[in-house]
Amino acid sequence: MSIDFFWRLPTHGCSTSVRNPSLTRGDWAPLTEGNQAPGLYDGQPDGSTYIDHVAQIAKAAEISGFHGGLIPSFPMTDDPWVISSHLARETKTFRFMIAFQPGFINPVETARLTASLQRATGGRALFNIITGGGGPSQLWWGDSFAHDDRYGRTTEFLDILKGVWKDGPYSQNGKFYSVENGQLPAALAATDLPEIYFSGSSDAALASASKHADYYLSWLEPFEQLKSKFGAVKEKTDALGRKIKCSVRVDLIARPTEEEAWADAKAGFEATAHKRSDSFKQASDSVGAARQAAFKASDAKHYDELIIGPNLWTGFSLLRGGPALGIVGSYEQCAQKLDELIALGTDSFILAGTPHLEEAYRVGEEVLPLVRGRQASLSIAAE
Repeated sequence: MSIDFFWRLPTHGCSTSVRNPSLTRGDWAPLTEGNQAPGLYDGQPDGSTYIDHVAQIAKAAEISGFHGGLIPSFPMTDDPWVISSHLARETKTFRFMIAFQPGFINPVETARLTASLQRATGGRALFNIITGGGGPSQLWWGDSFAHDDRYGRTTEFLDILKGVWKDGPYSQNGKFYSVENGQLPAALAATDLPEIYFSGSSDAALASASKHADYYLSWLEPFEQLKSKFGAVKEKTDALGRKIKCSVRVDLIARPTEEEAWADAKAGFEATAHKRSDSFKQASDSVGAARQAAFKASDAKHYDELIIGPNLWTGFSLLRGGPALGIVGSYEQCAQKLDELIALGTDSFILAGTPHLEEAYRVGEEVLPLVRGRQASLSIAAE
């Protein structure tokens, strides 16, 4: 079985070290009156803009064996379609997993601009559908729809996007969208639909994913919980006569030895002590975020209080925004954890590490070959 590996691109900013997440690279670092040079590294000019740095990371991931990269979309990031267009000229095979929330852009225009990107890049675009977690970040987009309505809107959005792309002229009159005889020009319609990675842990999310997703994407969770979630979405998908694959988004601290890995986790934990009390608060109706919050100790005083199993640590949300649970260990231990997730039904991974550039090389060169080697051996043994 072939496993796809993607690397997360830091369009929100990139730290120079997991040990000190406050130090940033590229021109994400704030400019002051006395320092107008683009690009800072440990407070000193590094001569690189942020888009140069993102391109370096994409090329490093491509060289190191990743299939492509996730391009996030949050209020603090640049637009992922624009970033993808830039990276297309900087890479050769790298695939762009564009994260976006349906509802903030017309589905017909989304079909057209994505098909144009497919045509220009030889089909390197993918979607990461993130319907949204509510709360202040959702209102930033001007979106006050209730939780289940957001997923209903996403379902209609994907109905129309696929319809005008491959079944045009296409008409639909739904609760959220109406379109009459929508279709793409022949040259664009001939391009491949992007594979769809779909995030969400609620029943409404699973219902939408089962209808449209090629990959159901989840943050890392305790393995039995993850297995149960995968089983639920596959059951819903099977009932529709479809098949769906599963993907896991997870950060790693992978080092030559386990001792080195935990030393870095400890240092990062201690460096973020000043923001710890706020890091566990959730202003959201996201079921996935609530699941993450449920298995971490909000009053942890020591890094090891956040260890919930062998090589599993719930302190990653202290080092950067996002999910709490990740993998910490030697190269071999990290590879073994990925092997365990594959055995649970994972077909694809979106991995990340800090700093993103160096860790793309490290994980790609030290961890992925261990996983791929064992998977190849299992495939041969099964023949």
